[in-house]
Amino acid sequence: MGDFHQNGVITTLHNLTRRPIDELERELSSFARSRPMSLVLPSLYSELQGPALDNIVAELCQVPYLQEIVIGLDRADRDQYRHALEFFGRLPQQHRVLWNDGPRLSAIDAMLREQGLAPTELGKGRNVWYCLGYVLARGNSEAVAMHDCDILTYDRSLLARLIYPVANPTFNYEFCKGYYARVAAAKLNGRVTRLLVTPLLRSLKKIYGNLEYLEYLDSFRYSLAGEFSFRIDVINDLRIPSDWGLEIGVLSEVKRNYASNRLCQVDIADCYDHKHQQLSKDNDDGGLSKMSIDIAKAIFRKLATNGVVFSSETFRSIKATYYRIALDFIETYRNDAAINGLAFDVHSEEESVELFAENVLKAGLHFLDNPMETPFIPSWSRVRSAVPDIFEQLIDAVEADHREMVRQYDRA
Repeated sequence: MGDFHQNGVITTLHNLTRRPIDELERELSSFARSRPMSLVLPSLYSELQGPALDNIVAELCQVPYLQEIVIGLDRADRDQYRHALEFFGRLPQQHRVLWNDGPRLSAIDAMLREQGLAPTELGKGRNVWYCLGYVLARGNSEAVAMHDCDILTYDRSLLARLIYPVANPTFNYEFCKGYYARVAAAKLNGRVTRLLVTPLLRSLKKIYGNLEYLEYLDSFRYSLAGEFSFRIDVINDLRIPSDWGLEIGVLSEVKRNYASNRLCQVDIADCYDHKHQQLSKDNDDGGLSKMSIDIAKAIFRKLATNGVVFSSETFRSIKATYYRIALDFIETYRNDAAINGLAFDVHSEEESVELFAENVLKAGLHFLDNPMETPFIPSWSRVRSAVPDIFEQLIDAVEADHREMVRQYDRA
């Protein structure tokens, strides 16, 4: 089939014509009059010094349809926060930087933690959660997009295509997931999706049959993409995982809250490259090793809520089935790389599969030992119920940080 092929239960919006970006942006600017749009950028301070973010900001300076940009800044001290304000200061759109490590937002986090309402661990999930809370608090947007800050191949057409499905008032989509080919530097990337998620879903279907949830996840072409968009109402009841299960967790949440015909995926880039995690074979708390464990746990937890019963024996069967299917996929990817003239390291691929197989079992046994583990951060609806003025507190803290730093900069 051609690129217009629809597979699975999720609508796929393709890039069939390479439509000029100026056309897309004119249409989005028209949509923005009735459906204002925001962008969320979760960022580590180190990414301000990396090779990708400067170009991302330069591209965003040319975007005419955004109402505001919200940047979540992690791992930054006071001087680094000041530098971030300068770095993002060239953006022509209304924007704010959330200094997550600053005393004001840290105090809000401590207050919420005392009530069991704060993220339980540091990381992207926590950053995204506070950014989305701030977007809700501001109340300026009807459609929101989010993408990472380490995209080396970024251009603004990625954002335009990502937000278009939820910004177009004639479409009925509440949530949109971006996808792209993970090909860069003449080789196949995306090991965790290719070698863990897809073969794990296929092995689970082989053992448990074509469960609706498995069919749903397997319909996404790149389930671990960090780029998605949604209408503002989605945020209220969205529970975001705080670990590496973020992307799978978000997909599980929107499936719980919306019918499949309100969800879609869209082709947002011909090629995509970003910083790569190490395999971390000897460290379950870092790199792709931790990522694979967290992702497998996220899938197992969701299946358990759907009535699937697990045991140590079934997890050993899952591991064995996964391993055989994943090895078969390596052969498939090797041939795909060869016909496209791409480099392919079979040894490295098999090393990854061996590690992921061990981690599938580790994730399963951890789930059995901790069946009541709840890595999800509470929804903002729940937080507002417990702390009615939380949105006012968020806005006041962010504005106070901004004013204080601007005054100090002016005096200097």
